[in-house]
Amino acid sequence: MASSSTSVASIAFFLLLGLGHCKTVKRDVKALNEIKASLGWRVVYAWVGDDPCGDGDLPPWSGVTCSQQGDYRVVTELEVYAVSIVGPFPIAVTNLLDLTKLDVSNNHLTGTLSKFIRNGDGFPSLRNLYLNNNQLSGTLPDQISNLTNLEILYLSYNKMSGQLTPKLVEIPRLTYLYLDHNAFTGRIPDGLYKHPFLKELYIESNQFKPGAKQKGTHKTLELTDTEFF
Repeated sequence: MASSSTSVASIAFFLLLGLGHCKTVKRDVKALNEIKASLGWRVVYAWVGDDPCGDGDLPPWSGVTCSQQGDYRVVTELEVYAVSIVGPFPIAVTNLLDLTKLDVSNNHLTGTLSKFIRNGDGFPSLRNLYLNNNQLSGTLPDQISNLTNLEILYLSYNKMSGQLTPKLVEIPRLTYLYLDHNAFTGRIPDGLYKHPFLKELYIESNQFKPGAKQKGTHKTLELTDTEFF
């Protein structure tokens, strides 16, 4: 029994040792360092070293989650919420192709969603997208349907406008859609009310035509600038 326990412990040790020696894919290292160079001092202060997944004695960057894929590490989650980022978010974020969660909520971001969502292979793995409580403007682009794995889309408290694209209905596993406190107009696509996965649709404080109804029970997220740390 003692010999068996020793063997299991040895295997676990070597597995951890191998994980520690994994390299982060260059694409993700480049993208995160471009983002680091563009953001304010608070994020830069928390991001030490060149490897966002950690290197040697240096831990992973705050708000960055990495996973192992084969012999490499990739960035799968990026959370930089409530850190007073002003202006457009660096476009380099679209090069994080293994990202499953992006949370840049509660900042002062400007610009449009079309810069976040490219045609083709942008965010092929993204499931959760939190852009709420910013100053984003423009319409919800048709390209939103390119995010085929998206489950949560949180756009509350921005300055977005125009009619909702019917392409929203084409996101197969869309489960939570928060559009409240914007300036959207027109009608809600009928397909959203019939969507097999959609549990919550929140539309308060917009300019939709009469008859627009929300779906489910909405829970408001409130964060302070200190919660990132």
